[in-house]
This record gives sequence, C-alpha cells and structure tokens, in this order.
Amino acid sequence: MTRLAPPIDAARLDDEWLEADGAGGFASGTVGTARTRRYHALLLTATQPPTGRVVLVNGIEAWLEHDGGKIALTAQRYAPDLLSADTANRIASFDTSPWPTWRYALDDSISLVAEVFVATASRETVLRWRLEAPPETAALKPGTLKVRPLLSGRDYHALHHENPAFAFDAQIDGERVRWQPYGDLPAIVAQSNGSYTHAPDWYRHFFYARERERGLDAIEDLATPGVFSFDLAKGEAVLLLRAQAAPGVAHSGEDAASRALRLAALEALRRASCGTRLQRSAHAYVVARGDGRTIVAGYPWFTDWGRDTFIALRGLLLANGRDKTQDLDDAGAILLEWASTVSEGMLPNRFPDAGGAPEYNSVDASLWFVVAVHDFFAAATVPAQTRCVLQNAVDAILDGYARGTRYGIAADSRDGLLRAGVPGVQLTWMDAKAGDWVVTPRIGKPVEIQALWINALRIALAWNSRWRELEARASAAFAQRFVDPATGALFDVIDVDHIEGKVDGSIRPNQIFALGGLPFALLKGEAARAVLAQVETHLLTPLGLRSLAPSDPAYRGRYAGGVLERDGAYHQGTVWPWLLGPFVDAWLRVHGDDAAQRANACARFVAPLLAHLDRAGLDHISEVADGDAPHHPGGTPFQAWSLGELLRVLARLGEPGLPDDR
Repeated sequence: MTRLAPPIDAARLDDEWLEADGAGGFASGTVGTARTRRYHALLLTATQPPTGRVVLVNGIEAWLEHDGGKIALTAQRYAPDLLSADTANRIASFDTSPWPTWRYALDDSISLVAEVFVATASRETVLRWRLEAPPETAALKPGTLKVRPLLSGRDYHALHHENPAFAFDAQIDGERVRWQPYGDLPAIVAQSNGSYTHAPDWYRHFFYARERERGLDAIEDLATPGVFSFDLAKGEAVLLLRAQAAPGVAHSGEDAASRALRLAALEALRRASCGTRLQRSAHAYVVARGDGRTIVAGYPWFTDWGRDTFIALRGLLLANGRDKTQDLDDAGAILLEWASTVSEGMLPNRFPDAGGAPEYNSVDASLWFVVAVHDFFAAATVPAQTRCVLQNAVDAILDGYARGTRYGIAADSRDGLLRAGVPGVQLTWMDAKAGDWVVTPRIGKPVEIQALWINALRIALAWNSRWRELEARASAAFAQRFVDPATGALFDVIDVDHIEGKVDGSIRPNQIFALGGLPFALLKGEAARAVLAQVETHLLTPLGLRSLAPSDPAYRGRYAGGVLERDGAYHQGTVWPWLLGPFVDAWLRVHGDDAAQRANACARFVAPLLAHLDRAGLDHISEVADGDAPHHPGGTPFQAWSLGELLRVLARLGEPGLPDDR
C-alpha cells in the first residue's frame, strides 16, 4: 500500500488519554499507543471501589495482515529503549471525542479507524476497528486483523514478571473467552466477534519511560494467552473486556457486535448529556465509594483524599454551569459521607489503598470541608435534615479546633489564630515528606490556615453566633500580625515552631488565600494590592503559581528525578495549576470585577491553561509543572483540583460551560 496522508504530529505521541469507569478503575494510554507508565492499561479495575485497584489487561499487540504483509497498529517499547514498530508513521489523526479514536492511513483512499472506550454502566472496555473508504472505491481488500491481549494480574502500583504461577488456561464459551491468571484476583472475560486461537507465551522486558524518569523500576513481563482474528471484510471488529469477580456469573445473550453497538450508543448519550469538553472530563473524578460517592484526587495513582475532595468538589460539582441536579445530589452525598468521619474536629486526609484506619493528618482538610459546605448551601436548596447534619459537622470541627486536637492544632488563647504542627509531621497542603525529612514543615501559624480558619468561623456564624468573639479576635490578629513591614505582603508563617514572634518571610503562594479562593477576603486596599503584586511578580506562570519564588536559595526549578529529588522540589518552586483559581479571584477583587476586567483576566490568565487541555493528559489539567520555563508538566496528568479550579474560575468569569471545541 502507498502511504500518502501526513502522520500525526510527533510531539503528540506521548500525550495521554483517560477513560474512567466511574468506580475508581480506568483505561489509559498514549496517543502513539506505546505504554510509558506501569499504570497504562486497557482493563484496570477497583476491587473495592475506589481502591483495591488491579491491572488485568495491560494492553494489546494489534496488526493487520494484508497481501502477504503485516501492518503494525500498536507499538511496544522494550528495554533498554527500543520501539517495536513505527506506528506513528501511519497514525493520520487522533481525537478524544467522543472517546479515544485513531485513524490509520493505509493508502490514498483507505483508512482503518480504531476506538477504545469504557462503558461506565458495566465497567467494560470496548475496542472497535473498522475500515473506511470513499463510496467510489471499487473493491476493498481489507485483510485480517490480529489482536493479542497482554495480561498481568497485579496491584496497579507494582510490576509483573514471568513466573510459573501464571495460569494461561482459557475457558471458551461461544464468543466469550475467560482467563483467570491468579486465583485471588478477578477473572478476565473477553467477548469478540472474531475467532480465538489459544497460543500462550510470555512477552518480556517492556520498558516504561515515565517510570524510569521518576527513578522507579521500569521493566515488566506480560503474559499473552492467545490471538483473536477478525475478517474485516465482514464489517466492524469488536473486542470487549471486563473483570469477573466469580465464575458462573450470568451474562446476556447479546452477540459482541450488538453489545458493543448498544454500549456505544448508551455511552455517547451519557457523554452528550454531560455538556462541554471540560464538564465531561469533570465526571471522570466522581466515583463510587461503597454505596456512596467520592472524588478521586487524580489519575493514574491517587485515590480519594480529604483536602483534594473538598477543593475539587467546588468546581467539579457546584460551579460547572450545566443542569446541576445530579451534580448537587453527588455533592450532598459526598459531604454527608465525610461528615460522618469527624473525629476530634478533624476529617481524614486519606483512606489507605489497602484498607485500614483512615489517616487524620491534615490541618486544612476539615476547614476546606467547611468551605465546600458553604458553597453547597449557596448552590442548592438543601433539605432541612441534610443542612442540620452538615451544620453540626461544621460546629464539631470548630469545637475540636477551638479546644485543641491532634498534632498541636488549636486556637491560640492569646490571639484566636490557629496554631498547628509537631516535628516530623506535615499538616498543610505543602505536605512532601521523604523518609524522615519533612520538606516544608511550616509549624506554627501558616497564612492560608488562618484564612481558612477565619472563613470557617464566618461561615458558621450564619447559624451559630457563639463563634463571633473568636472570629473577631482572629481577624484582628491576622491584620495586625501577618503584614511584612518590609514588603507590605504577608508572611508565610508566624510564630514559627511555636516561638512567638518568629516569622517565615518566604515568598510563597499561600498568602493569595487572604484575597481569593475563599468566600471572604481578609484584606483590602493597599495590603491586598501588595500581596497580589508580590505573587504576580514572583510566582505567576502560564500554568499556575510557583510554590516558592525563584530568588529563594531553596528554589528548585525542575520537578524531575527520583523520589527524593521530586519530593524536594514539590513545594519548593514547582508550579501548581490549581492555584490559578484563587489568584484570578484575588486579581478581580483588586482590579475590579466588571465585564472588561473579567475578559482581561480570561485572556491573560485562563487562556494558557485552556491550551494545556491539548497537552499531557488530554482534556484535563496536570497536577504540577516545572517552575522554570518552558514549565513542562509533571505529576499526575489528570488532576481533580486542577480541573475543578479551572471550572470554578470559568464560572467566576461568566464562562461556566466554555463553548465546546469538539
């Protein structure tokens, strides 16, 4: 065949796509088809949603046999760094709407279209291939499509290696093939409209470049039980993959082609009802937890974290601009679920992946919960019983913090401000820790914690006047004690290490919360302008705010290297896109909140972040980026609070839906 169509831009080949299943599982991969992470998989399922994630089907080897030749449709990367096939030279286009779709140019008139999507109703991964040609094409000689699944059966954080315990046995029942590599994991059920030939083998030494960049093990072996064959002359080829918890589960009598068609129609309708591109992406993070709902902090490696949940919820579910009925129901269910976990005024910051007791190790998760409750009350007509439960949870939080709770968290009896911290524990959102090294301990009275504390007290005043005196003392003390006389901006921490009068004047973004990102601003006039000017001058980048000014000796401009290097840079200069939300709030409060200034803010600050939707984690916003230009994205490519704050700030700017460009 003669290759005439231009290939896809090579710069896009490492960009990543995501298909979430609504229960914590997902499928993901790269535009160029070669897996670059241990987390890239076609069937990755949560056995205890949203935790207990295991990888069952890592990928496929797919090729087209035609006229005695072989055309590779997928690429594998092997150690030390060898690419099995130059599939990129045949990929003419790739799109994520309505789901990941590749178009391969076979010659000047014939294309092969490959699609993958996850049907959230059944948590199945559906793969489809079809040939397309102009009507005038006289005869199609499509050839045979071959697909070889690549299996493991491992924790999603782990890697798999050749071993004699792997069970290759296949149970074949008509169109269905069932494998159970390991007895303690769900079986894999494949349904296809092709034929299956059992041909077990090991594929060894897959190489995952992103893992090597992160200083982690990067080599894996995968098992392949057999090959599916499809005659494309008969029409569309279909392969459906799902996890089966136990043998003998009843299934419908649908054939593979009909089932795939029905699932595609249902999934397309669901996605269309979600609204625009950003609104559709938002729903990837809202997942099941038991019988309730929760928010996954980021893909591919985070589950649900308290702090992330409450920050992200405000944009993902309360400010996304579409029909809000289901979103508000989800928001209420999430808040009620977390309200039941209040302990000594604290909410858990994390539920361990492997179960066990929740981790109460955050000073701000509980305060962000109060802010989320405030926004929920503002967005919805809340039933009296729900309102009462949430108000009681807020009062319990404030009671616990006012009296004193774990890790030295307590309202200072002298000034009403909230102190927190003990050696060896990281309590604020700047929570990197490598071994015994807490990179940014911030023990004392951190600035954003005071903004959250005072906001929480003001929020609770709407139904409980007993917080009035404490709020007044804390507000007065904040205005008197946090302004740095040398700059007019704010100290990052006062009473450092609980030493009265000791201050940390590091230029960090945390001071922005005194102006924006929360319901009540704590500063006005010259003080507000000084804070905004310092943040804009030293910390603003196209992808968000740096976590430390480049002029600081501790600044790290690159988020790269092994665990120690990355943790050391995480909050020492690395850019955080989610902070753009409070920055835009602050900028509008200082410069004016009219239509002209909103348009100005959108063009200057939001447009670069919107452009990032076409990079890294496609249709999503990355967790972090380098502090130094060109601000290469890093961390998780799909981050809930990054997307949530973008949605929230778009609503703030009067662009809640963002016209869809797909």
